[in-house]
Amino acid sequence: MAKIPETEQPVPIKAAVEKQAVIQLLEDVGETRNERLVKKFLPALVISSALHVVLALGVLGLDKLFPTVSAKPNRDDSAVTVEDRKDEPEPQNLTRVVEALNADIESSIDATREAEVNVEAETTKDEPVGIANAASTQPVESLKAQGNPSDNAIDAGLASDIAGVGAMSGEGGLAGAATTNAAFKGRSGAARDKMAMTGGGSKDSELAVGRALLWLSKQQKTEGYWVYDGKQSEEVIAATGMSLLPFLAAGQTHKPGKDPKDNKYQKTVMKGLVYLIDSQKQDGSFKGAGNMYAHAIATIALCEAFGMTTDKALLQKPAQAAINYIVTAQGVNGSWGYQPKSNGDTSIVGWQLQALQSAKLCKELVVSKDAFTKASKFLDSVAQGASKSTYGYNTPGNGLTTTAVGLLCRYYVDGWGPQHPGMNAGVDYLNVTQAPDKILATDSKPTDKYDMYYYYYSTQVMHFFEGEVWLKWNAAMRDSLIKLQVANSAKVANNGSWDPDMGAHMGSGCGRLGTTCMALLTLEVYYRHIPLYRRDNAGLKELERGK
Repeated sequence: MAKIPETEQPVPIKAAVEKQAVIQLLEDVGETRNERLVKKFLPALVISSALHVVLALGVLGLDKLFPTVSAKPNRDDSAVTVEDRKDEPEPQNLTRVVEALNADIESSIDATREAEVNVEAETTKDEPVGIANAASTQPVESLKAQGNPSDNAIDAGLASDIAGVGAMSGEGGLAGAATTNAAFKGRSGAARDKMAMTGGGSKDSELAVGRALLWLSKQQKTEGYWVYDGKQSEEVIAATGMSLLPFLAAGQTHKPGKDPKDNKYQKTVMKGLVYLIDSQKQDGSFKGAGNMYAHAIATIALCEAFGMTTDKALLQKPAQAAINYIVTAQGVNGSWGYQPKSNGDTSIVGWQLQALQSAKLCKELVVSKDAFTKASKFLDSVAQGASKSTYGYNTPGNGLTTTAVGLLCRYYVDGWGPQHPGMNAGVDYLNVTQAPDKILATDSKPTDKYDMYYYYYSTQVMHFFEGEVWLKWNAAMRDSLIKLQVANSAKVANNGSWDPDMGAHMGSGCGRLGTTCMALLTLEVYYRHIPLYRRDNAGLKELERGK
């Protein structure tokens, strides 16, 4: 059993968290223009004489002609007497309640992507994600990935490449973590709020995140793991890693904060991480992980938790060992298969690259550049078109999901940004072929386009691409997920979750748990990933303003 340092023991978390008021705006009452003129143009002698006159009037008892005024002037500079204030209502509360993680909030919004996968080989819709003995030639569009951004074709995603940004002290959502790598700064309290509101989030989307995290926390088993409620119930490692990611994205870590309310899911995250660490073998792999999908997902969770807290005692060795295993497991052609050292497909490659990228963002972890170089060559082999804008499963093609995965990988591995012709053409292809405005048949009923595996990948691509395309995409994606979230259901246990999607594998293989994790991460994209390749570096500017 992994030993938890005494200073980092989980803090008991109350089921209901009181609303916490946070000062939203402070305004200084500066001197007026007239005051400045007085100071500038009236001789000191005149001012002194005036003061003497006032004092004389006070001695004569004439001060009764002037009512007592508030020591703090009003914005309209009008005088208000003490007697007048007796009948006035209480001053307006200038504080804001942080509601996204408040478990007391009741659901107020009615509940909670590619129809057929376009690949060269026939798709088996009933095949679950991540079958250990699945043939590498079978086009399984399995789970989906996460990750962080790249810069102008510079060494993609390295925190050291961000001008003027270094490690910072933990704050707010980082729940008292000692330090955090720069690439994870967007998850901290003030910065997270800035990124959410300026990046396309809304109050309703944040409330949806809060409800979903509460539901997700209730699915954790006593031992610290989670279980998929679809056909892949045996993939406990994958389910645990995937369930930890939304908490980490929301700034919730295993490190206790100064106030337990700042990190209400600290115990949840700690138990999940300890379960993964206790399941790790000497070679860095995990007992119970049926394939490389599961290994990569668990690795991402360890690396993100380490990146946010730099907890070397608990996480550095397990995270590094898991990354080393991925590097040694890469196939000859630069891909990854279901089993170590076998050739695989674009879908599996997406997960491994997300894990490697999350480690790359942690300056304390070592990642082989050779693994990225080999992966780039594999992407070339499955790309289609002059600009390599679309991607197939394990041969050149234009599958929707595989194209979304391929473009995200290009962003991380090769630094493709909005100016790259391949990224531009690929984004157009995804947007024209299946945008999120095709998800809903009505306000609360999804179509067969409701496929969270595809939409999670493609939303990240659009998020990093930015511009008008992102604004339109995000509005439809965000609002559709808000409307689809289960709220006020007769089955109260489902409130805050999303019904299993209609895609080929996520809903079928991973069920309500997997679909909810994917939806959650999609709604957290605004602050989970800092776009280092922003057209005007607006993301970093927002972070600096949010300090």
